[in-house]
Amino acid sequence: MCIPFLYALVFTEIALVYASPSQGPFRAVSNNHRFYDVQAHRGGRGNVVESTLPSFAWGLIDGATTLELDNGITQDGEVVVWHDESILAEKCSDTAPVFPNDPAYPYVGKFISNLTLAQIKTLDCGSKRQTNYPHQLAYPGARISTLQEVFDFVSCADLSHQILWNIESKINPQHPNRTAGVDDFVQKQHEIFISSPYYQSITYQSFDWRTLVAMKTLDEKLVTSALIDEDTAFTPHDSTSPWLAGLRLESFPGPSLSEQIAQAAHAVQADVLSPTGTFVMPFSSHEGPSHFTTPKMMSEAHRLGMKVVPWTVNNLDRVEELIKDGADGIITDYPNVVRRWAKQQGLRVAPKYPKQRVFSCLYQHMH
Repeated sequence: MCIPFLYALVFTEIALVYASPSQGPFRAVSNNHRFYDVQAHRGGRGNVVESTLPSFAWGLIDGATTLELDNGITQDGEVVVWHDESILAEKCSDTAPVFPNDPAYPYVGKFISNLTLAQIKTLDCGSKRQTNYPHQLAYPGARISTLQEVFDFVSCADLSHQILWNIESKINPQHPNRTAGVDDFVQKQHEIFISSPYYQSITYQSFDWRTLVAMKTLDEKLVTSALIDEDTAFTPHDSTSPWLAGLRLESFPGPSLSEQIAQAAHAVQADVLSPTGTFVMPFSSHEGPSHFTTPKMMSEAHRLGMKVVPWTVNNLDRVEELIKDGADGIITDYPNVVRRWAKQQGLRVAPKYPKQRVFSCLYQHMH
């Protein structure tokens, strides 16, 4: 629970801060679905050390429509918020073993699926600024959180549960021994989803389309998003991609590859198609290279009733192209920058959360 004086502060700040006609006030009767969908990738990786409570805090402060994140499953079955299959030394540092002479220590370098939550909780994943993101704010001592802990923190700052979520299952069909399996991901994630006040605000995304099929079978109401890129769409020797739930793109009518990708996503009942927004395919046509995500792909997806949300787009020239071509949202490492551009263009953007409220909640949930 947030401290009592904070509630008075909340209502005062809402009245003072949200006066711009292009940015709407909080309302208990609705949520961020009414705004252009600026998604904070891993909380906003360009601005803050990724996938930590501080990164999601700044995603709220920067006015993201949606918080995008990834889930792994620990050895003891806990759903945690982290992108990588293993603990990478460039992002996290060991502090101490859970108990003396723990044979698994050091934990850096180990797979999430081979570590318990207690072991993972010892890691400092907030001290190292990434080379490719020199503007990241570091938060020394920040730990990997469970999905429930992230929901609890954001609920403290987001009292009327306005924020949207895009939550990925980090499962690897090419290396099944590195992660939990399809059933574990779907069952454990869904259990947390349905017990959350954010249930109706969650999109479930995955590169492994088997999890999308399984989630729709379990819960047809949950919105699903089919992630795809050049690595999951194409395989050596024309073999069937392990990522696409047994589908072969060439089996769809097209006629173009872009349209086949949209048709394949529709075949697994995806509500959203989420392709790489930046990869350029050098062999795509006689006219020269073109982007993986094309106007034809978006047009076909829309014809089939799907939205299109490309990732991870940090260049405003490309953002502008994608939105002009019909993108329904943008996943970005810099939600503050994309939101600022969207507002300049007259798009309706989500409100920013008051810093005092967010930081008060952050302090409570990190201590």
